[in-house]
Amino acid sequence: MQFRTHKLTGLAAAAALVAGGALYSWSVSAQPKLDIHFVPTPHEVVKRMLELAEVGANDVHYDLGSGDGRIAIAAVKDFKAKRAIGIDLDPQRIKEGNENKVKAGVGDLVTFREQNIFETDLKEATTVSMYLLTSINIRLRPKLLAELRPGTRIVTHAFNMGEWQPEHNERVNGYEVFLFIVPAKVDGKWEVTEGERKIALDLKSDFTAFTGTATLNGKSTPIKDGKVSGTKIEFSIDVDGKATKYEGKVDGDAITGTGAAKWTAKKA
Repeated sequence: MQFRTHKLTGLAAAAALVAGGALYSWSVSAQPKLDIHFVPTPHEVVKRMLELAEVGANDVHYDLGSGDGRIAIAAVKDFKAKRAIGIDLDPQRIKEGNENKVKAGVGDLVTFREQNIFETDLKEATTVSMYLLTSINIRLRPKLLAELRPGTRIVTHAFNMGEWQPEHNERVNGYEVFLFIVPAKVDGKWEVTEGERKIALDLKSDFTAFTGTATLNGKSTPIKDGKVSGTKIEFSIDVDGKATKYEGKVDGDAITGTGAAKWTAKKA
């Protein structure tokens, strides 16, 4: 994947390296002092990350901490992404990325920006790759969830997202990779219509899982096995003494049922 740049010194740098080969962090400073320690992501890991993210012709791929540009370039050259943007604070890495994209012959389909990832607008991204410390991933988490559309695929190398559980993780020649999918926002009150039946839902989400209550004919019952994966939602409730599974697709303030049960829901 990429090379990383640290703004860590003394004991902090030593602790980061001991804690798991941490490669780098970012300062919010416009002119950061960089202590450079470059480690490239192996090409077989790059390939598998982009496979897990299902990068394809309709995607705009963002690589946060793009280093020598290998992931952004591979997204376009090998996976036919519409465009790829690499973000890095180190001007030397940006220079390398631009040199490598010329060698790869990908032209203007790949762009490298010397920017702070926390100040980068991510809204156009449909797939994202990262090789950052878990602590940086967690700091970045609110921005990812706020700016990226539900269904956006995020792949990380070596480090996870804390309490945000991955959709999938595996090892590639000893290197761990994780897949996350930005979940639709389902918190709040919903009204379900299922034929003549009306069910009130009150949901509380925790990243991709959610809990809550369902109220039918004045009687409340807990929601079970609530899960959101991108725009897909599923949960079970007891209806007339029988466990019923609901599956659907979230589109903003509406849900359309996709499973056996014929239902729709709107934000109340």
